[in-house]
Amino acid sequence: MKYVLSIDQGTTSSRAIVFDENQKIIAESQKEYELQYPNDGWVEANPDEILSSVKETIKKALESADVDIAACGITNQRETVIVWDRLTGKPIYPAIIWQDRRTSDLCNDLKKKKNLESEIRKKTGLLLDPYFSATKIKWILDNVESARSMAENGELCFGTIETYLIWNLTEEKNHKTDATNASRTMLMNLETLGWDDSLLEIFNIPKNILPEICSCDDNFGSIGACDQKFPITGVIGDQQSALFGQNCFEFGEMKSTYGTGCFLMVNTKEKIYESQARLLSTVGCMLGKSVSYALEGSIFSAGTSIQWLRDEMQFFDDSSKSEELINEDFDSKGVNFIPAFTGLGAPHWNSEIRGSIHGIQRDSSKEDIITAVFKAICFQTLEIVEALELDGVSVRSLKVDGGMVKNRKFLQLLSNTLSTNVKKPDQIESTAVGAFKIAMLGSGIKDIDEIQEIGLYDEVKSKQSQQLSDDYQIWKNYLTKNL
Repeated sequence: MKYVLSIDQGTTSSRAIVFDENQKIIAESQKEYELQYPNDGWVEANPDEILSSVKETIKKALESADVDIAACGITNQRETVIVWDRLTGKPIYPAIIWQDRRTSDLCNDLKKKKNLESEIRKKTGLLLDPYFSATKIKWILDNVESARSMAENGELCFGTIETYLIWNLTEEKNHKTDATNASRTMLMNLETLGWDDSLLEIFNIPKNILPEICSCDDNFGSIGACDQKFPITGVIGDQQSALFGQNCFEFGEMKSTYGTGCFLMVNTKEKIYESQARLLSTVGCMLGKSVSYALEGSIFSAGTSIQWLRDEMQFFDDSSKSEELINEDFDSKGVNFIPAFTGLGAPHWNSEIRGSIHGIQRDSSKEDIITAVFKAICFQTLEIVEALELDGVSVRSLKVDGGMVKNRKFLQLLSNTLSTNVKKPDQIESTAVGAFKIAMLGSGIKDIDEIQEIGLYDEVKSKQSQQLSDDYQIWKNYLTKNL
């Protein structure tokens, strides 16, 4: 029996899971860390805390499993930016998290330049938005003392989270990324799969700070931990990892992940879509020289909204208890919630809007507000499904994963809202599963056909609801007034 370590570095926590080759969990460890919000729309984290949380979970998982590790896979929050000193390895600024909106003005200024946004869209599949890495890198180079001169002198390294982990965890100190993460920087050309010189010029970013782009199943170097040494043979961005973990290998197969944010992604194989509905084209997976592309809709606030109900509103002390507080008939009694804590993602891409609650009456209860929050998450998903249909991609069923799908009532609400059956896997942490599967491929433990046979599903049947359809239109009206 072979064993694989899967490292899942998320927005608010890091997780390490030891799987056997049949996807059975042998041991796991998780550690949360804090985000900082120094200004409106700014979201940061301490890179040292992220790294130490990963190292701690690796150590605990390996000690608990007490098996020999054959390979390691890494999956990670995408778009988050870290810049560090090439000589000392020390970050020159906190990690700027993917949710951060500080470069909104910069993006708006760039949009005024003729044809610039369409050029970026055509080359990268992405919209000109603070969400992606390029403007975050530029902000650091322009605002941290000596950063630009150091970059131009070859003294700095840039990386999204996986690159920072590879640099710090491998004995070789490799400066590498994979094609899925690179495709989220707004600096990689989707067709050439390389860093694009004209994009680097637009954002004034020296090429020498960028990592080498590799396939997802490449060898990224060796980790030494707990008196063991094993190779990293799989690296993939978290949402693409969930797509792979859910066995969405064919055209039109899709998944939706409900974690901190919500991300619906569909496999488009070799076709790069130029979305008419403001969805994103991206690399879905790259195995060797073979590339599959994907179309994605990004929702910035999903689990974040539930955390807000728990931590700031104090409606419950454990997120799992929220299920008991959703109204049985999914009626929020006229209360509507706009979950725009850091703006709205697809299909609106509005950095300025903020969250709001509408329709509160004297007898509105916390149950009504909680129900409205869960409905808003489902309504945002429906917006993306409608956008996919505008692009010619129909949704017949949906595979779901992430921490929120433990909530059975939420899944029924989601299924009813979409008028679509929803399939939940036996392993809901599909991001970690995807990294495990990629690592098995990269190490040769199993081939693609054997990987597809792993995993079972529980299906939630859709129930038609005219009330939800009416509520969706009311919610859309409130949303339109806020945009």
